[in-house]
Amino acid sequence: IETLPKIINEETFLPGIRIVEGNIWVDENKMLSPGDILHEAGHLAIFSKETRTKITDSVVVSEATQGGEEMAAIAWSWAALTHLNIAPEIVFHPEGYKNDSENIIANFSQKQYFGVPTLAHKGLCIDGKSPLNANEKEENVFPKMLKWTID
Repeated sequence: IETLPKIINEETFLPGIRIVEGNIWVDENKMLSPGDILHEAGHLAIFSKETRTKITDSVVVSEATQGGEEMAAIAWSWAALTHLNIAPEIVFHPEGYKNDSENIIANFSQKQYFGVPTLAHKGLCIDGKSPLNANEKEENVFPKMLKWTID
């Protein structure tokens, strides 16, 4: 998933960030938090490259699965910040997540994950809470990722 510096003059869902044909355009002077880039990457990562390249502006591919996609993007973001050793407050900042960022951080910090079954179903990680993975070693399960994108 390519991230490109751009000047963004149009209004966007997230200030200073625009998705164009599966790439993330970033206007650093306008964005709220660099953590928003990770979250948008999480939205794109759960789709095939073919689908990603068709996504411009809205990361909602299907109204029917929108809630699951959002939860998966949040889980992906948590895995990424864990992997990169970034403070959760940078990604889950108070200006985002419908004022629920503190709850997300609290839940994920206590390993009360959501969105992980979608990531596991897509082959991105192992869901340690699934009975199918009862014998899997903890260091191999979410938030560890097997891969970061579908393809």
